[in-house]
Amino acid sequence: MAVLENIRKRTTVLILIIGLALFAFVISGVLSSDELGGGAKVGSSVAEVNGDKISIDQFRRNVEAYSRMVGPSASSMQLVNQVWERELRTTILNQQFEDLGIQVGQDQIINYIKTIPSYVQNPEFHDANGVFDENRFRAAVADWKENNPARYNLWLQDEQAIIQNAKEQSYFNLVRAGVASTLKEGELEYKLANNKIDISYVRVPYASIPDSTVSVSKKEIEAYIKEHKEDFKQEVARDIQFVYFEEKPSVEDDAQVKAEITNLLDDQVVYNAQKDANDTVPGFRNATDVAAFLDRNSDIKYDTIYKAKNELSAKFADSLMALPKGALFGPYLDGGYYKVSKMMDKKANGSVKASHILIAYEGAQNANPQVTRTKEEAETKARNLLREARNNKEIFTQLARDNSDGPSAPRGGDLGYFQEGVMVEEFNDFAFKNSVGTVGMVETDFGFHVVKIDDKRDVVQLATLARELEPSDETINALFTEATKFEMDAINSKDFSATAKAGDYVIRPVNKIKAMDENLPGLSAQRAIVQWAFNDATKLGDVKRFDLNNGYAVVQLTASYKEGLMAAEDASIIVLPKIRNKKKAAQIINANKGKSMDAFASDNNVNKATASALTMKSPIIPGAGSEAYVVGSAFALEQGATSELLEGETGVYMVTVTKKEEAPELDNYSTYANNLQASAAGRVDVSVYNALKEASEVVDKRATFY
Repeated sequence: MAVLENIRKRTTVLILIIGLALFAFVISGVLSSDELGGGAKVGSSVAEVNGDKISIDQFRRNVEAYSRMVGPSASSMQLVNQVWERELRTTILNQQFEDLGIQVGQDQIINYIKTIPSYVQNPEFHDANGVFDENRFRAAVADWKENNPARYNLWLQDEQAIIQNAKEQSYFNLVRAGVASTLKEGELEYKLANNKIDISYVRVPYASIPDSTVSVSKKEIEAYIKEHKEDFKQEVARDIQFVYFEEKPSVEDDAQVKAEITNLLDDQVVYNAQKDANDTVPGFRNATDVAAFLDRNSDIKYDTIYKAKNELSAKFADSLMALPKGALFGPYLDGGYYKVSKMMDKKANGSVKASHILIAYEGAQNANPQVTRTKEEAETKARNLLREARNNKEIFTQLARDNSDGPSAPRGGDLGYFQEGVMVEEFNDFAFKNSVGTVGMVETDFGFHVVKIDDKRDVVQLATLARELEPSDETINALFTEATKFEMDAINSKDFSATAKAGDYVIRPVNKIKAMDENLPGLSAQRAIVQWAFNDATKLGDVKRFDLNNGYAVVQLTASYKEGLMAAEDASIIVLPKIRNKKKAAQIINANKGKSMDAFASDNNVNKATASALTMKSPIIPGAGSEAYVVGSAFALEQGATSELLEGETGVYMVTVTKKEEAPELDNYSTYANNLQASAAGRVDVSVYNALKEASEVVDKRATFY
């Protein structure tokens, strides 16, 4: 608010600064003047901002372009909302730029480009000395326009962003020019933070009066809302409730899959028509070509990688590690699959955890160019570190951080766990041939390594036959019938809750859904439900079944909220405690007027307490919380004086100031003034835009199109 107040005070000055400081540049393309407009806005508008329309056609193109840029990581509504925020900001700020005549010229664009690493570091734009050359850059843009239209179009998109950013930079710099802090403000800031008081106090908490004894009427709540309108604004919103029918395997499906995987374990006799005889087909237990067997019969293919215990399913790791070679374990249900695992091989101490200190030398493989020591110097240093590490293994981590030339130095040299064949031969042999705790030195092409063996683990190779546990067609069809029946019953009975209770279904409410919401608690991304809830044709009490990826949701619209002030019923959860506390404060004050602090404490069965070194900047009373009014009132008292009864946030207080400590005067308060100014300037971008956005008239029509 301080930033905005300064802006208001200096509006005339700012306009004068802008008028004197800026002159018009008309530019489109660094070398051309015909692409800046961005195309006429045609078709319907997705929004109106202070009367200016945002074309739905252009908006869709922007969403599509942004989608290509971010890839599949974002949902469609996330893309829409992110582009919306960007378009809204651009439109609001461009209106300011137009009103103030803010434009940018070629030199400003080039100067801004010089701050962008992707351009400055591109050799295509460098001169013979490897320095960004603006003439080469201009020539490159001209060449793209003639010979590489695709690249040129990408540049035009970049140019628009650069122009926009340059304008924003100019605009916010002008606003910052009007933000200042005086030495007097710096002095106040210093004193607010450094003047201190000690107090003794008595607090009678509001919780000492039961809520049930304090009545609050609906009219009182409504009056409170009207007095605090800014705190109780509400957007257009909807409430729904739903019953979720999850598509999941039945007990019969579970038994079927378990039986199928069990039947694959042992050999089976099958008739061979070509031989006119029976053949014995090996089961998983006796299969000689395990990989081929799993390819034919398993939903998870053969993984030949050896794994340590901590890499296996925690629930079954002990049983799996204990298997003898060739033995089976299962069927067991893990991660949505029924599995049977077969022990193929075991390696004792097959995974090693080690740390090292790498001492590289000039010419060693991958050595940092800044390393200039010779091989002999590197070996001497490594041997000295080896001696230190052997004398005191506990300092190995610090030695690695201080001396290692390897990328693991910040981690104290920790290389984690690795299996045979991962490290270079010399390092590998040392790690697997020595016991835990050994510290030694190894030479490789990378330099000299001081190595400590931290731990070793057994590893196993498992072959796992797996079948995914999924709902059968019969189960899916039965679920559809069940969800449809509930939908019809809820519509016919006109009592959603009673119908759910009769069927022993769980009702899940979702409150205050906004028109552009996508994710619903318990249902994840369900844009179709939100659109239905906001459709003008959907009335309160309406019920509809929605097909989900993994089941069905039968949904009822339960409440509709218009833009404006919250109703008393909706705001009561916030307002009730505030009004109750106000009434409780009045009761406590009326019952204790004229009492001394000791009498106030004893009559209310509370103890006197103390608080030290309180400041106006941080008015926290230990054990009571933030009490700005109480602490501020205490600062207004003389040392030794006692306050009247004070209405605080958590109770009624009586305070005695036991000590006042004025902060020593400073010769100059410029440091505090500068800090205040820097802090205010740092908030300009966000604060100014938010103020402009709040003051703008925005008609958001996104829900019509998405």
